[in-house]
Amino acid sequence: MYISISPQKLGDHYGSSAKDFISYLEKENSGKSLDQKTYFFNHQEHQITDKEVVKKIDENTAKLGKKTPKYYSVTLNPSQRELRHIKENPEKLKLLTRKIMEDYAKCFNREIDGRPVSVSDIIYFAKIEHTRFYSEKDLQVRENMPYLKRIAKLKHDLVKIQKGELQESMSKVNALIRKEINNAPHKLNGSLIDVGVQKPGPQSHIHIIVSRKDATNRYSLSPGSKYKNSTTMLNGKKVHRGFNRDLFYKKAELQFDKLFAYNRNYVESYTARKTLQKNPATYYRHMMGLPLTERKLAFKLMQQAGLIPKVANISPVQANRLLKIFKRAADLAIKSSSIQY
Repeated sequence: MYISISPQKLGDHYGSSAKDFISYLEKENSGKSLDQKTYFFNHQEHQITDKEVVKKIDENTAKLGKKTPKYYSVTLNPSQRELRHIKENPEKLKLLTRKIMEDYAKCFNREIDGRPVSVSDIIYFAKIEHTRFYSEKDLQVRENMPYLKRIAKLKHDLVKIQKGELQESMSKVNALIRKEINNAPHKLNGSLIDVGVQKPGPQSHIHIIVSRKDATNRYSLSPGSKYKNSTTMLNGKKVHRGFNRDLFYKKAELQFDKLFAYNRNYVESYTARKTLQKNPATYYRHMMGLPLTERKLAFKLMQQAGLIPKVANISPVQANRLLKIFKRAADLAIKSSSIQY
Protein backbone atom coordinates (compact mmCIF):
# COMPACT_ATOMS: atom_id res chain seq x y z
CA MET A 1 0.00 0.00 0.00
CA TYR A 2 1.31 3.38 -1.01
CA ILE A 3 0.28 6.44 1.03
CA SER A 4 0.80 10.07 0.11
CA ILE A 5 0.32 13.19 2.23
CA SER A 6 0.26 16.57 0.54
CA PRO A 7 -0.77 20.10 1.55
CA GLN A 8 -3.52 22.14 -0.04
CA LYS A 9 -2.55 22.85 -3.64
CA LEU A 10 -0.03 25.63 -4.06
CA GLY A 11 -0.71 28.80 -5.97
CA ASP A 12 0.02 32.47 -5.41
CA HIS A 13 -1.47 31.80 -1.99
CA TYR A 14 -3.64 29.17 -0.35
CA GLY A 15 -7.29 29.50 -1.31
CA SER A 16 -9.84 30.22 1.38
CA SER A 17 -12.09 27.32 0.37
CA ALA A 18 -11.83 23.57 -0.19
CA LYS A 19 -14.51 23.80 -2.90
CA ASP A 20 -12.24 23.18 -5.90
CA PHE A 21 -10.59 20.14 -4.33
CA ILE A 22 -13.92 18.63 -3.30
CA SER A 23 -15.28 19.23 -6.81
CA TYR A 24 -12.30 17.28 -8.15
CA LEU A 25 -13.10 14.39 -5.80
CA GLU A 26 -16.68 14.37 -7.12
CA LYS A 27 -15.54 13.52 -10.67
CA GLU A 28 -16.67 9.87 -10.51
CA ASN A 29 -20.21 11.02 -9.61
CA SER A 30 -20.55 12.99 -12.84
CA GLY A 31 -23.64 11.91 -14.78
CA LYS A 32 -24.77 9.41 -12.13
CA SER A 33 -28.22 9.26 -10.55
CA LEU A 34 -28.60 9.86 -6.80
CA ASP A 35 -28.74 6.14 -5.99
CA GLN A 36 -25.54 5.49 -7.97
CA LYS A 37 -23.43 8.23 -6.39
CA THR A 38 -20.78 7.62 -3.76
CA TYR A 39 -20.59 9.88 -0.73
CA PHE A 40 -17.98 11.08 1.71
CA PHE A 41 -17.66 9.42 5.10
CA ASN A 42 -15.81 10.10 8.33
CA HIS A 43 -15.40 8.33 11.67
CA GLN A 44 -19.11 8.40 12.53
CA GLU A 45 -21.08 9.13 9.36
CA HIS A 46 -21.50 7.27 6.07
CA GLN A 47 -23.32 9.56 3.62
CA ILE A 48 -21.92 13.07 3.72
CA THR A 49 -22.50 15.40 0.77
CA ASP A 50 -19.81 17.44 -0.93
CA LYS A 51 -21.48 20.67 0.27
CA GLU A 52 -21.30 19.51 3.90
CA VAL A 53 -17.60 18.70 3.52
CA VAL A 54 -16.78 22.12 2.04
CA LYS A 55 -18.72 23.85 4.82
CA LYS A 56 -17.01 21.93 7.65
CA ILE A 57 -13.49 22.38 6.26
CA ASP A 58 -13.97 26.06 5.38
CA GLU A 59 -15.38 26.90 8.81
CA ASN A 60 -12.40 25.35 10.59
CA THR A 61 -9.60 27.71 9.58
CA ALA A 62 -9.26 30.13 12.51
CA LYS A 63 -6.09 32.27 12.44
CA LEU A 64 -4.71 30.59 9.30
CA GLY A 65 -3.18 33.11 6.92
CA LYS A 66 -2.99 33.10 3.13
CA LYS A 67 0.40 31.39 3.21
CA THR A 68 -0.76 28.53 5.44
CA PRO A 69 -2.53 25.44 4.04
CA LYS A 70 -6.10 25.08 5.32
CA TYR A 71 -6.19 21.32 4.82
CA TYR A 72 -4.10 18.32 3.83
CA SER A 73 -4.81 15.52 1.40
CA VAL A 74 -4.05 11.94 2.42
CA THR A 75 -4.38 9.23 -0.24
CA LEU A 76 -4.48 5.52 0.59
CA ASN A 77 -3.50 3.39 -2.39
CA PRO A 78 -3.86 -0.35 -1.74
CA SER A 79 -2.08 -2.52 -4.29
CA GLN A 80 -4.04 -4.71 -6.70
CA ARG A 81 -2.94 -7.73 -4.70
CA GLU A 82 -4.28 -6.16 -1.50
CA LEU A 83 -7.53 -5.20 -3.23
CA ARG A 84 -8.02 -8.70 -4.57
CA HIS A 85 -7.41 -10.07 -1.08
CA ILE A 86 -10.39 -8.10 0.29
CA LYS A 87 -12.37 -8.51 -2.97
CA GLU A 88 -12.33 -4.70 -3.29
CA ASN A 89 -15.05 -4.56 -0.61
CA PRO A 90 -16.06 -0.88 0.01
CA GLU A 91 -17.04 -1.56 3.62
CA LYS A 92 -13.63 -3.08 4.33
CA LEU A 93 -11.97 -0.04 2.75
CA LYS A 94 -14.04 2.23 5.00
CA LEU A 95 -13.06 0.20 8.06
CA LEU A 96 -9.41 0.37 7.02
CA THR A 97 -9.64 4.14 6.54
CA ARG A 98 -11.11 4.69 9.99
CA LYS A 99 -8.45 2.55 11.66
CA ILE A 100 -5.68 4.30 9.76
CA MET A 101 -7.04 7.71 10.77
CA GLU A 102 -6.91 6.62 14.41
CA ASP A 103 -3.21 5.95 13.90
CA TYR A 104 -2.85 9.24 12.03
CA ALA A 105 -3.93 11.07 15.18
CA LYS A 106 -1.58 9.03 17.37
CA CYS A 107 1.41 9.96 15.19
CA PHE A 108 1.23 13.63 16.20
CA ASN A 109 3.69 14.63 18.89
CA ARG A 110 1.19 17.14 20.22
CA GLU A 111 -1.04 17.57 23.21
CA ILE A 112 -4.53 19.04 23.26
CA ASP A 113 -5.67 20.27 26.67
CA GLY A 114 -2.92 18.23 28.30
CA ARG A 115 -3.63 14.90 26.56
CA PRO A 116 -2.37 13.19 23.36
CA VAL A 117 -4.16 13.87 20.09
CA SER A 118 -6.95 11.38 19.32
CA VAL A 119 -9.08 10.79 16.24
CA SER A 120 -11.93 12.76 17.87
CA ASP A 121 -9.69 15.83 17.52
CA ILE A 122 -9.31 15.31 13.77
CA ILE A 123 -11.76 16.69 11.22
CA TYR A 124 -11.55 14.50 8.14
CA PHE A 125 -13.70 13.31 5.26
CA ALA A 126 -12.89 10.37 3.01
CA LYS A 127 -14.11 9.18 -0.37
CA ILE A 128 -13.50 5.92 -2.23
CA GLU A 129 -12.70 6.10 -5.94
CA HIS A 130 -12.71 3.03 -8.18
CA THR A 131 -10.88 4.11 -11.36
CA ARG A 132 -7.41 5.33 -12.24
CA PHE A 133 -5.89 6.60 -15.47
CA TYR A 134 -2.34 6.40 -16.78
CA SER A 135 -0.25 9.54 -16.42
CA GLU A 136 3.13 10.64 -17.72
CA LYS A 137 4.66 9.28 -14.48
CA ASP A 138 3.72 5.66 -15.21
CA LEU A 139 6.45 3.36 -16.49
CA GLN A 140 4.24 2.08 -19.33
CA VAL A 141 3.65 5.61 -20.66
CA ARG A 142 7.31 6.57 -20.32
CA GLU A 143 8.49 3.50 -22.23
CA ASN A 144 5.79 3.97 -24.90
CA MET A 145 6.53 7.67 -25.36
CA PRO A 146 9.17 7.40 -28.15
CA TYR A 147 6.74 5.27 -30.18
CA LEU A 148 3.81 7.60 -29.46
CA LYS A 149 5.84 10.59 -30.64
CA ARG A 150 6.85 8.86 -33.87
CA ILE A 151 3.25 7.78 -34.48
CA ALA A 152 2.03 11.35 -33.91
CA LYS A 153 4.53 12.62 -36.48
CA LEU A 154 3.49 9.95 -39.00
CA LYS A 155 -0.19 10.83 -38.52
CA HIS A 156 0.69 14.48 -39.10
CA ASP A 157 2.40 13.37 -42.32
CA LEU A 158 -0.84 11.67 -43.40
CA VAL A 159 -2.69 14.97 -43.01
CA LYS A 160 -0.02 16.74 -45.08
CA ILE A 161 -0.28 14.05 -47.78
CA GLN A 162 -4.05 14.54 -47.93
CA LYS A 163 -3.55 18.29 -48.33
CA GLY A 164 -0.99 17.78 -51.07
CA GLU A 165 1.78 19.29 -48.95
CA LEU A 166 3.84 16.09 -48.86
CA GLN A 167 4.59 13.69 -51.70
CA GLU A 168 4.58 10.28 -50.05
CA SER A 169 2.63 7.04 -50.23
CA MET A 170 -0.20 6.91 -47.68
CA SER A 171 -0.03 3.11 -47.57
CA LYS A 172 3.69 3.32 -46.74
CA VAL A 173 3.05 5.78 -43.88
CA ASN A 174 0.20 3.64 -42.55
CA ALA A 175 2.51 0.62 -42.65
CA LEU A 176 5.09 2.55 -40.61
CA ILE A 177 2.39 3.46 -38.05
CA ARG A 178 1.39 -0.21 -37.72
CA LYS A 179 5.04 -1.15 -37.26
CA GLU A 180 5.48 1.39 -34.43
CA ILE A 181 2.32 0.10 -32.74
CA ASN A 182 3.54 -3.51 -33.03
CA ASN A 183 6.97 -2.65 -31.62
CA ALA A 184 5.71 -0.55 -28.68
CA PRO A 185 6.18 -2.45 -25.38
CA HIS A 186 2.89 -1.67 -23.64
CA LYS A 187 -0.60 -2.19 -25.05
CA LEU A 188 -4.09 -2.58 -23.63
CA ASN A 189 -6.78 -4.27 -25.70
CA GLY A 190 -4.62 -3.79 -28.79
CA SER A 191 -4.10 -0.05 -28.27
CA LEU A 192 -0.99 1.70 -26.98
CA ILE A 193 -1.05 2.79 -23.37
CA ASP A 194 -0.95 6.58 -23.23
CA VAL A 195 -1.83 9.38 -20.82
CA GLY A 196 -5.54 9.27 -20.00
CA VAL A 197 -6.11 5.58 -20.71
CA GLN A 198 -8.04 3.87 -17.89
CA LYS A 199 -6.02 1.34 -15.94
CA PRO A 200 -7.27 -2.26 -15.86
CA GLY A 201 -7.93 -4.42 -12.83
CA PRO A 202 -8.93 -3.36 -9.31
CA GLN A 203 -8.03 0.32 -8.83
CA SER A 204 -9.93 1.39 -5.70
CA HIS A 205 -8.22 4.00 -3.55
CA ILE A 206 -9.25 6.44 -0.84
CA HIS A 207 -8.92 10.22 -0.86
CA ILE A 208 -9.01 11.90 2.55
CA ILE A 209 -9.23 15.63 3.21
CA VAL A 210 -8.04 16.58 6.70
CA SER A 211 -8.48 19.99 8.29
CA ARG A 212 -5.29 21.73 9.38
CA LYS A 213 -7.01 22.77 12.62
CA ASP A 214 -8.33 20.44 15.31
CA ALA A 215 -12.05 20.00 16.02
CA THR A 216 -12.07 22.94 18.44
CA ASN A 217 -10.50 25.21 15.79
CA ARG A 218 -7.78 26.17 18.31
CA TYR A 219 -4.82 23.88 17.61
CA SER A 220 -2.85 23.47 14.40
CA LEU A 221 -2.15 19.86 13.38
CA SER A 222 0.23 19.64 10.44
CA PRO A 223 1.30 16.24 9.05
CA GLY A 224 3.69 18.22 6.88
CA SER A 225 5.83 19.20 9.85
CA LYS A 226 9.53 18.53 9.36
CA TYR A 227 9.78 17.67 13.05
CA LYS A 228 9.15 14.09 14.17
CA ASN A 229 9.39 14.44 17.92
CA SER A 230 10.59 17.65 19.52
CA THR A 231 9.61 20.49 21.81
CA THR A 232 9.79 24.27 21.52
CA MET A 233 8.92 27.28 23.67
CA LEU A 234 5.78 29.19 22.69
CA ASN A 235 4.56 32.14 24.78
CA GLY A 236 6.73 30.93 27.64
CA LYS A 237 5.31 27.40 27.55
CA LYS A 238 6.94 24.17 26.43
CA VAL A 239 5.04 22.86 23.38
CA HIS A 240 5.36 19.44 21.73
CA ARG A 241 5.46 19.42 17.95
CA GLY A 242 5.91 17.10 14.99
CA PHE A 243 4.35 14.25 13.05
CA ASN A 244 6.04 10.87 12.58
CA ARG A 245 5.40 9.92 8.94
CA ASP A 246 7.53 6.78 9.05
CA LEU A 247 5.53 5.45 11.97
CA PHE A 248 2.25 6.37 10.27
CA TYR A 249 3.14 4.49 7.08
CA LYS A 250 4.21 1.41 9.04
CA LYS A 251 1.09 1.46 11.21
CA ALA A 252 -1.13 1.68 8.12
CA GLU A 253 0.39 -1.52 6.71
CA LEU A 254 0.01 -3.27 10.06
CA GLN A 255 -3.64 -2.25 10.20
CA PHE A 256 -4.34 -3.81 6.80
CA ASP A 257 -2.47 -7.00 7.68
CA LYS A 258 -4.16 -7.37 11.06
CA LEU A 259 -7.69 -6.48 9.92
CA PHE A 260 -7.72 -8.76 6.89
CA ALA A 261 -5.21 -11.51 7.78
CA TYR A 262 -2.93 -10.45 4.94
CA ASN A 263 0.48 -12.09 4.53
CA ARG A 264 2.60 -9.16 3.31
CA ASN A 265 5.60 -10.01 1.16
CA TYR A 266 8.85 -8.18 1.92
CA VAL A 267 8.83 -6.17 -1.34
CA GLU A 268 5.33 -4.84 -0.55
CA SER A 269 6.46 -3.21 2.68
CA TYR A 270 7.25 0.43 3.29
CA THR A 271 10.52 -0.62 4.91
CA ALA A 272 11.57 -2.47 1.73
CA ARG A 273 10.76 0.51 -0.50
CA LYS A 274 12.91 2.77 1.67
CA THR A 275 15.74 0.22 1.62
CA LEU A 276 15.58 -0.05 -2.18
CA GLN A 277 15.93 3.72 -2.51
CA LYS A 278 18.78 4.04 -0.01
CA ASN A 279 20.64 0.75 -0.30
CA PRO A 280 19.69 -1.52 -3.25
CA ALA A 281 22.35 -4.08 -2.34
CA THR A 282 20.85 -4.58 1.13
CA TYR A 283 17.39 -4.83 -0.43
CA TYR A 284 18.59 -7.54 -2.82
CA ARG A 285 20.42 -9.48 -0.09
CA HIS A 286 17.30 -9.48 2.09
CA MET A 287 15.19 -10.65 -0.81
CA MET A 288 17.55 -13.51 -1.62
CA GLY A 289 17.33 -14.59 2.02
CA LEU A 290 13.56 -15.10 1.83
CA PRO A 291 12.10 -18.63 1.74
CA LEU A 292 11.82 -19.91 -1.85
CA THR A 293 8.06 -19.38 -2.23
CA GLU A 294 8.28 -15.88 -0.79
CA ARG A 295 11.27 -15.09 -3.00
CA LYS A 296 9.42 -16.16 -6.14
CA LEU A 297 6.48 -13.99 -5.20
CA ALA A 298 8.83 -11.10 -4.36
CA PHE A 299 10.34 -11.20 -7.86
CA LYS A 300 6.92 -11.25 -9.50
CA LEU A 301 5.66 -8.35 -7.40
CA MET A 302 8.85 -6.40 -7.98
CA GLN A 303 8.58 -6.78 -11.74
CA GLN A 304 4.82 -6.11 -11.77
CA ALA A 305 5.14 -2.98 -9.66
CA GLY A 306 8.02 -1.57 -11.71
CA LEU A 307 10.42 -1.71 -8.76
CA ILE A 308 13.32 -3.04 -10.81
CA PRO A 309 13.89 0.23 -12.77
CA LYS A 310 14.12 2.18 -9.50
CA VAL A 311 17.61 0.75 -9.08
CA ALA A 312 18.65 3.46 -11.56
CA ASN A 313 18.69 5.92 -8.63
CA ILE A 314 22.18 4.69 -7.77
CA SER A 315 25.33 5.12 -9.87
CA PRO A 316 25.06 4.00 -13.52
CA VAL A 317 27.66 1.21 -13.11
CA GLN A 318 25.96 -0.22 -9.99
CA ALA A 319 22.55 0.16 -11.61
CA ASN A 320 23.52 -1.80 -14.72
CA ARG A 321 25.03 -4.63 -12.69
CA LEU A 322 22.10 -4.94 -10.29
CA LEU A 323 19.55 -4.51 -13.05
CA LYS A 324 21.00 -7.45 -14.97
CA ILE A 325 20.99 -9.56 -11.80
CA PHE A 326 17.41 -8.57 -10.98
CA LYS A 327 16.13 -9.27 -14.48
CA ARG A 328 17.92 -12.61 -14.77
CA ALA A 329 16.73 -13.73 -11.33
CA ALA A 330 13.21 -12.45 -11.97
CA ASP A 331 12.97 -14.32 -15.28
CA LEU A 332 14.11 -17.56 -13.66
CA ALA A 333 11.81 -17.12 -10.67
CA ILE A 334 8.78 -16.33 -12.81
CA LYS A 335 9.34 -19.28 -15.15
CA SER A 336 9.44 -21.70 -12.22
CA SER A 337 6.60 -20.08 -10.27
CA SER A 338 3.01 -21.31 -10.23
CA ILE A 339 1.66 -18.25 -8.41
CA GLN A 340 -1.34 -16.80 -10.21
CA TYR A 341 -2.75 -13.26 -10.05
